[in-house]
Amino acid sequence: MKAIGSMMSRLAMALCAVSALQGMTMTAAHAQAKPPLGDISVNVFPGGFNWPSYAAEAKGFFAQQGIAVHLQGTTGSVAQMTGLSQGSFDIAMTAIDNIVAYVEGEGEAPIGPQPDFVAVMGSDSSFLSLVAAPNIKTYEDLRGKTLSVDARTTGYAFVLYDMLERKGLKQSDYTVETAGGMQQRWDALQKQAQVATLFSAPFNILARNQGFNQIATATDVLGAYQGNVAATRRSWAAQNKPKLVAFIRAYVQAIDWLYEPANHDEAIQILLKNVPQMSPELAEQTYKELLDPRTGFFRKAQMNTEGIRTVLALRSRYAMPHKVLSDPMKYYEPAYYNEARR
Repeated sequence: MKAIGSMMSRLAMALCAVSALQGMTMTAAHAQAKPPLGDISVNVFPGGFNWPSYAAEAKGFFAQQGIAVHLQGTTGSVAQMTGLSQGSFDIAMTAIDNIVAYVEGEGEAPIGPQPDFVAVMGSDSSFLSLVAAPNIKTYEDLRGKTLSVDARTTGYAFVLYDMLERKGLKQSDYTVETAGGMQQRWDALQKQAQVATLFSAPFNILARNQGFNQIATATDVLGAYQGNVAATRRSWAAQNKPKLVAFIRAYVQAIDWLYEPANHDEAIQILLKNVPQMSPELAEQTYKELLDPRTGFFRKAQMNTEGIRTVLALRSRYAMPHKVLSDPMKYYEPAYYNEARR
């Protein structure tokens, strides 16, 4: 009986140990699994600069943070900023100049001042290049010609004006027409509706491959520049802080993953899957440009505050009515990014 009792005691102890181990395993699994936070809608312009979002989805970084991200395209900044003001989506990947413009009531869409707009994360310099028709080889060749922009008073129009002015061309020396986002401007350029515009990858690469001329990159001319950011409404951010922090964490993780050389082949495949019209050769060229260690995506998706000052200086110079803008923190709230990086 004592033997049986001893055996039962050992069995009970073993069962307790197994139960404790199972409990520890379940606790660890629970700790690793993020609670579901829900959906986030993100409005984007078409282009390779959406690569971090594509990678975050493909590699499960969004899911690991407990969010489901739904990308939706836009045809231009007027449509995008109107949609953001109406709450048609949660986050806009857009030029920070758009956010500055609408906060200041200088946006092209008739929606008035939008003090609720705010940038919450950096991404890149926008990779802007001045691209022109095959017969346009220099800045001087643009004199008297018609160029295209997304909108005259927001986005990258001021970058274009300043690049040309630094090379001796005043706004009275050429004509500017609005043509929408980069896809729309690329279509117009091919149809010879205009002779030049600013492009980001892959459109500048696609244009070069078809005989168009890349005259200069914006950062070579202007220096530090903050281009694309994640922007939202302050009210939405305050009510959805866990979601927003999760989005930033996953985006940062995706940029880290893209920069890892061992992930080159898979990164190319992700880009090809999400941009079906892109060839493997174009994808490889895009990789070299967007993931250049010096000029590619900003590491850790950090905001370039010196680049914001460049944006503010351009807007102070070219926007009407004239305002002197100098405080980057009026348009950028770092609290969510700082939380995500902890």
